Amino acid sequence: QVRLVESGGGFVQAGGSLRLSCVASGSASDINQMGWYRQAPDGQREFVALITSGGHTNYVDSVKGRFTISQANAKNTVFLQMNSLKPDASAVYYCNAGPASWPSPNWGQGTQVTVSS
Repeated sequence: QVRLVESGGGFVQAGGSLRLSCVASGSASDINQMGWYRQAPDGQREFVALITSGGHTNYVDSVKGRFTISQANAKNTVFLQMNSLKPDASAVYYCNAGPASWPSPNWGQGTQVTVSS
C-alpha cells in the first residue's frame, strides 16, 4: 500500500506561484507514475500533470507552459511548480501514484490552492 502526503498549497494572488510537493511512503518502490489531479468546488476531479519514473511528462492543455512537474532523485517525491497562476486554478490538488494504471487507487488527502483575482 502506498501512502501519499501533499504539502505546499496556500493562498496567492493571480500571477503568483506555488510549489506543491507529494511524498510517497509504504510500497513506494512499486511506483512508476506520480502526478496531480485537482477538484474545484462543485467540479469534477480533473487531471493536471503526471511524470513517469523514466521522466516522461504529460499535462492538461490549460497548464502547459505554466506548470512544471518534476521528481526527486529518489523517485518517491513529486513536485508541481505552478507559475502565472489564474483564479481558475483554485482547487484542492490531489497527488496520485501507482505502478501502472492511471489514475491509481492511491490518493493523498489533498492540499488547497486558492488564487485571488
